[in-house]
Amino acid sequence: MSSTLILHPEREKSLLRRHPWIFASAIKSQKGRMRSGDTVEVLSHDGKWLARAAWSAQSQIQARVWTFDQNEVVDNGFFLRRIQTALQGRQELIARQGLTGYRLVAAESDGLPGVTIDKYDNVLVCQLLSAGADKHRDKIVWALKKCFPDCAILERSDVAVRQKEGLESLVQVLHGEVPEEVIIEENGVKILVNPMTGHKTGFYLDQRDNRAIAGRYAENKEVLNCFCYTGTFGSYALASGAKHVTNLDVSEPALAIAKRNVEINGLDLSRCDFVQVDVFQALRDYVQEGRQFDQIILDPPKFVDNKATLNRACRGYKDINLHAMQILRPGGILCTFSCSGLMPTDLFHKVVADAALDAGRQVQFLERLGQASDHPVASSYPEGFYLKGLVCRVL
Repeated sequence: MSSTLILHPEREKSLLRRHPWIFASAIKSQKGRMRSGDTVEVLSHDGKWLARAAWSAQSQIQARVWTFDQNEVVDNGFFLRRIQTALQGRQELIARQGLTGYRLVAAESDGLPGVTIDKYDNVLVCQLLSAGADKHRDKIVWALKKCFPDCAILERSDVAVRQKEGLESLVQVLHGEVPEEVIIEENGVKILVNPMTGHKTGFYLDQRDNRAIAGRYAENKEVLNCFCYTGTFGSYALASGAKHVTNLDVSEPALAIAKRNVEINGLDLSRCDFVQVDVFQALRDYVQEGRQFDQIILDPPKFVDNKATLNRACRGYKDINLHAMQILRPGGILCTFSCSGLMPTDLFHKVVADAALDAGRQVQFLERLGQASDHPVASSYPEGFYLKGLVCRVL
């Protein structure tokens, strides 16, 4: 007999709306032996079948739904179908933007909770962040080999959130040989990616559309690219005719790759600088020096790890936006972002507006930005939306 979770009365409402998470507080009782990652049946308090889910013994999210179809079994074919559907839904985008790097599977939004898969040329990089995803690693690898027989497969499950699931951090090659670096292409721009050690699964694919949008404002501009990482916003700006780009980042190895990204695109190195510096301090120094720019890009790392850090994060976002506004020439363009999922969009907009007031500048919001469309958001899972941004004109 299958292991079963029985919910408290009235706690099935989110499942009826197809939300994939079941919190510990919603569970009234359980039947059968359950080990972390096992597939369990989920029933309402009166015995109605609701879903089939992965059990997680240690997480506050104690079950993540695999399927709302009682006839669908979580086997090899299940993962193959999910991955094939995800790939099919991205084919038009891949062709239109000439992508050799893209997000193949976006976890819950593609019906695979805890599973993130990115493709960098001929390397597939997986993050398995939930107990259920970890349990079915072999099935996922089997399905990927069926869909992409010529690709190497790397696991980059080196993310702190795995600790909440009682899982260890892992980096391991699951199939084939993984090169130290690969070159991907998007919108005609080449980008170096290190799958083994790069941020996230190797790179920030989610900013692809925003790189192109920021580039459209860069022609004949003096651009400051803050928290530049490997400099891809800067490469887009140079490719779009920027007069000069200053790339700031605290990481010397990232800046070295940023320079190589300029070189592999045949762009003019004399029109860009690469400065290893604390960006917060650099912005303050520029204010003191009276340095000015025509366009500034603020793409900081995630400031919000949990709700307790939200107020501190708001102060951080306000600080960098305020100083950026102070060093923009009148009519200058500010492209500012938050990749913190726990930062509400309206609050982020308010922080930027408050920064404008304190900077004594009038600001117009020209465009509201989000994550690239290979990072879809299921209508039943709003938590899938995390990246928000603004293009602002600073008067």
